[in-house]
Amino acid sequence: MTDTETRTVRGGLGARGRSKPPKVVRMSVELPLWRALTGYRILTLVYTLCLVGLSCRKYDHPLGAAAYMGALTVWMVLTWRRTTSAERCTRHFLLADLGFAVGGILLTPLVDSHARIMDGAPTLPSIWTAGAVLGFAIKGGWRWAAVASSAVAVANLVERQELARDTIHNVVLVWVASVAIGYVVEVARASERTLARALQIEAATRERERLARDIHDSVLQVLAMVQRRGAAIGGEAAELGRMAGEQEVALRALVAGGLVSPPRGGGQDDAARSVPHPADGSEPDDRDAAAPTAPAPEPADDGPCDVRALLAPFAGAGVTFSEPGAPVVLPAAAAAELAAAVSAALDNVRVHAGGGARAWILVEDEPQAVIVTVRDDGPGIPEGRLADAEREGRMGVALSIRGRLRDLGGAAEWVSVPGQGTEVELTVPKGTAPEGGRRGKARA
Repeated sequence: MTDTETRTVRGGLGARGRSKPPKVVRMSVELPLWRALTGYRILTLVYTLCLVGLSCRKYDHPLGAAAYMGALTVWMVLTWRRTTSAERCTRHFLLADLGFAVGGILLTPLVDSHARIMDGAPTLPSIWTAGAVLGFAIKGGWRWAAVASSAVAVANLVERQELARDTIHNVVLVWVASVAIGYVVEVARASERTLARALQIEAATRERERLARDIHDSVLQVLAMVQRRGAAIGGEAAELGRMAGEQEVALRALVAGGLVSPPRGGGQDDAARSVPHPADGSEPDDRDAAAPTAPAPEPADDGPCDVRALLAPFAGAGVTFSEPGAPVVLPAAAAAELAAAVSAALDNVRVHAGGGARAWILVEDEPQAVIVTVRDDGPGIPEGRLADAEREGRMGVALSIRGRLRDLGGAAEWVSVPGQGTEVELTVPKGTAPEGGRRGKARA
């Protein structure tokens, strides 16, 4: 089995509209096993050479034993790299390697005395034989291991010519060990494939969330504006507004993860039903809900960025901005995402709290994180309303705010008491950047 290559695309469009190259993550649970097998074969060859060398005078035909050990050494020198990876370890090599092991076992009675063999003397390849069997186990799993170990078992029984206890013990040990390792390898491969699939799904989900976030911050807001203004103007504009409302419903359903059939016909009533309700249950103010918050200035493509410069443009008649006296520095991409989340929070204040509500932005520069708090004096959010809005396809909080902060490794927390306003605390760890590089902000 080849090393698994899992390609995960995390990113989408960069600052200049070009897609980022896919990030290649190389994984292989087998690579350590192949390295261990290579080391085992080398060490057991050295051990076998020493064992045969010390017992050379005890053989009936020492030259025959020396010739086999010489051939085995040459074979190892020529093929030791074959067991360093699955690609190099072919079936033909495994069969030839097993042939050297089985041949050495069957050659033992020809070079050693019967008395020594019956006394429990090791075969010529000794424990080096297990390396050949383990190669089958790692390459093909437990079934290949069972076939290879069975061939070795038959060779040992032929060499010993009786079912001696020590022979049976060695045969069973090799068979069980190889089959167990082969089974573990198969389980590891299945786990690796599952992990690769999970990474692909995670990457696809993150990219879907990013696209949904951009759609929410731009297209959905424009459609909602057209629908509201068309209904207010009437005439042909009302029909245009109704069509915009239908498309908004369908697009929200797509963003939420499913497809629904948009309503057909019905004029202004249908358009009114497609208006997303505020999180606090009140009706939005048409004058203020028509236009999204002005986008913050774009930071430089690379390098650190002062968060204060991106958040200062949000200050206005109804928004008070408070900042530290020193620069609040984050990576440019992280600062841009944080500013986009603050913009989404202010949009929620304007739409859900009403045109008369005031908002306050507070920036805090902590040693390990940057904290931005957006607070308003609106009516607050009833308990459970955010979860209901997410289920209904209104993803402003789930994607534009919470999703952005999650991608940065941070968090977004809401504190709201009905009648006492809402407070959103956005925390971004320092030295972080969105996965896949910088992501542009699409605004209406």
